[in-house]
Amino acid sequence: MAFKLFQKTPLAWRQLMKEKTRLAVAVAGITFADMLIFIQMGFESALFDAAIQPHRNLQADLVLINPQFQTLFSVKSFSRERLYQALSYDGVKSVNSVYISTGQWRNPETQIERAILVWGVDPNQPGLKFPEVQKNKDYFKLLNQVMFDQASRPEYGAVGDIFKKTGNFQTELNSKAVNVKGVFSNGASFAADGNVIASDSTFLQLFPQRKPDQIEVGLINLKPGADTDKVKAQLRRGLNPDPKNPFVEVGTPEDFAQKEKNYWANGTGIGFIFGLGVGVGFIVGIVIVYQILYSDVSDHLPEYATLKAMGYTDTYLLGVLVQEALLLAILGYLPAFFLSFGIYQLTFAATLLPISMKVDRAISVFILTVIMCSVSGAIAMRKLRSADPADIF
Repeated sequence: MAFKLFQKTPLAWRQLMKEKTRLAVAVAGITFADMLIFIQMGFESALFDAAIQPHRNLQADLVLINPQFQTLFSVKSFSRERLYQALSYDGVKSVNSVYISTGQWRNPETQIERAILVWGVDPNQPGLKFPEVQKNKDYFKLLNQVMFDQASRPEYGAVGDIFKKTGNFQTELNSKAVNVKGVFSNGASFAADGNVIASDSTFLQLFPQRKPDQIEVGLINLKPGADTDKVKAQLRRGLNPDPKNPFVEVGTPEDFAQKEKNYWANGTGIGFIFGLGVGVGFIVGIVIVYQILYSDVSDHLPEYATLKAMGYTDTYLLGVLVQEALLLAILGYLPAFFLSFGIYQLTFAATLLPISMKVDRAISVFILTVIMCSVSGAIAMRKLRSADPADIF
């Protein structure tokens, strides 16, 4: 059936090419609508990828977090005692803890302070997958030595460049002098413009109001061959005597990441705004393609009536209209894809957000474009059905 449909393509193509100005306007309109969809989807994906990147860099099989955890931006703590209790369960090899809080980083050049996410880790077992952290973990053993995320926003200063040239960078964090003794790459997110990793001792010195026994994330490493799901279920039951009022939540690093993602998708208006942008782009595309096809049918109404008088059915004419819609979809999608690719690169350079073209997104937008143009063609068909040979002749 599809083969027979595209056997009629020359008629649809000639219809479109007859009015080149109208075709150019239609392609530009579809390109604009597709770019709007690409940009909204790209920003939303970048938001999620940046927000959950730190979670996926945790070096653990299971993690413990406060049951009220929503986002790293306002992370809640729990008692370290619960983490140590996990050592008594079969399959658990070792445990580790991570402190997380927001500090004030001073740019030594501008003297402007900016919020930054600070991670406090055990210098012997940092619990983070960053290779730079693992390689330079001995630096953490000294107080006031930190590692800086060189993919942070440039407003923090040219930390990465200066460190690579001099091997040192001095500044203030929470009004206390610190030395940057290493850099790593994580990236900025909507929740945090930058990241700093320090030892647990340095962290507690930077945040003197914090209690040492209150941690944000507990890291659990299992013995080789241990069943992750089984151990997770045991810990959930054993560490929470009252299921209705749990002390901690047990999950994998990916579970931890999904909680963060769900917060930004459903707990804020950001997810709705991006979804609304996609919907607006889709509607704009339908309106533009419909106007083009409607005008085309109106201008060629006598020709369509002649074809009906010759015996061609409405189904055949609908096939021609659908082919026009599909041709418009392809012609509008291609420039939108390449222009959006360029916009992604510019956005990454300006914001350092992990935004890039993904195969699944490219396919999704193309499918939306085909649906958008097909719906427009179906709506324009109502005008085509009114082409009555008796009225024309």
